[in-house]
Amino acid sequence: MNQVALVGNITDDPELRYTQSGAALAGFTVAVSHRSKHNGEWQDVNDGFFRCTAWRSNAENAAHTLKKGMRVFVAGKLVQRSWQDNDGNKRQSVEIQVTHVGPDLQFATAEVAKSAAEGSPAPAAAAG
Repeated sequence: MNQVALVGNITDDPELRYTQSGAALAGFTVAVSHRSKHNGEWQDVNDGFFRCTAWRSNAENAAHTLKKGMRVFVAGKLVQRSWQDNDGNKRQSVEIQVTHVGPDLQFATAEVAKSAAEGSPAPAAAAG
């Protein structure tokens, strides 16, 4: 089973786009880090930046709710893409196809409002 879950901070507001067929997709990056004691001092250690893609109502809700700097929980599937660039070089990337996303409530609160209908964005959640 290919499942991944992570908690981190969104590096920029989610970018909402629509495919030619009208499906919503939102892309965002989550920075993950942890604290580690080194030589008796606590330091933040960067574990990486993870590109995330959410689809349909999940995309619209994420784009209307999540903002740069928010701490979020993301669950989904790891997907690897390969392609050849214009110079003939082989390229690849790994991203998370998001199935669940929301604010991390360990150090914040949020107000949740149910979407009116499938595809309708929820009002922005307040997180602090």
